Amino acid sequence: MRSPSARGCLRGFAVGVLLAASGLDLLYAATSGPSLLPEAVLLAVGLAAVLWPAERRPEWLTPQVRTAVPALLSLLCTALALLAPWETLFGPGEAMILLCLLFIAVRHCPPRRVLACAVLDGGALLAMPMRYFDPGREEVLAFAVVGLVLIGLVAGLAGYLRTLDYRRTVAVTETRRGERFAIAADLHDFVAHHVTGILVQTQMARMMAATRPDELDPVLAGIERAATEALASMRRTVGVLRDTGPEAADHRPVGDLAGLTELTERFAAPGQQVTLHRDPALPDDLPHEVQAAAFRVVQEALTNVRRHASDATEITVSVRLDHDHDRLEVRVTDDGRGGTQLPAAAHGGGFGLVGLTERVTALGGELHAGPRGGGYGWEVRGVFPAAAVHKSWRLQKS
Repeated sequence: MRSPSARGCLRGFAVGVLLAASGLDLLYAATSGPSLLPEAVLLAVGLAAVLWPAERRPEWLTPQVRTAVPALLSLLCTALALLAPWETLFGPGEAMILLCLLFIAVRHCPPRRVLACAVLDGGALLAMPMRYFDPGREEVLAFAVVGLVLIGLVAGLAGYLRTLDYRRTVAVTETRRGERFAIAADLHDFVAHHVTGILVQTQMARMMAATRPDELDPVLAGIERAATEALASMRRTVGVLRDTGPEAADHRPVGDLAGLTELTERFAAPGQQVTLHRDPALPDDLPHEVQAAAFRVVQEALTNVRRHASDATEITVSVRLDHDHDRLEVRVTDDGRGGTQLPAAAHGGGFGLVGLTERVTALGGELHAGPRGGGYGWEVRGVFPAAAVHKSWRLQKS
């Protein structure tokens, strides 16, 4: 059973405080006679806007609707209280709901709706004391000063988090763009390899045409195979190159499955054991882009072990053919509990898996990264479908 996180406990505590404060508001409203129904409707709508789970939220319940409707209901309640002959109390529950909606408005509303929704929520909060106090009394001014301070703090925090969200979006976009340029460089290498093979075999065919024409068929079959593989490489890879720019591509070395032995042997630190399990049935002539992506999966997983789980003692790298589902599977697991001796600045920004996902999905595969069962350890698994490896299997079986 997984223990609750600190964030989950804090969220549960906040929800409990909000519900308790709303119950206190209902108690205040009950003592004010006929003002109970409007306040109850307002609190129900406000709590639904704040607490409705995101995965079950309908499409029409946009951030601007969530933040504007409860604020308008609050202003309506204030207007009714000013027109009514009785004094209406106001409580902390409604104030907390309006502050939460102000936070949502500043952080999540579209740029053209942020100001309007934030002004509605802030204005509704500042108008609440006028339900009980005369607008000209000093108490209203005191509550307004406190309200302005709270509004400034909440809006400032929401604006700061919105800025962080924007920066992360930009960073992820740039990371994906850089990975596409890297894929373009890899595509050059793959196609150049196949075209070079075509050129050499064509020259050989021209020489054999005059002296040994009966032996030309295997050479021509090799040319056909190389051309088919070159076209397949281009078709699988060019699809992700949607962005162009003047920057030069980053020509990084491309690994293959044969390089996994050296990679794992050089990785282990004192006290660590890295075990490589390679399926004996794995052919050596898999497409180059598949081997490069599989190599990158292992490389990124081992790098993350070093960054985030240096206390791991057993690391297992498995490369196998899943004949039941016609796919190649690369899996890296560790038994680390999250201990690391690296400084925080060396942990990375979490974008390595973003770029790796781009590379794997470009081949029609899938990448999974998450905790292992049993409460500790981590697993990274890359799966490449039959379209990428079936041809090599068929050649091997024949």
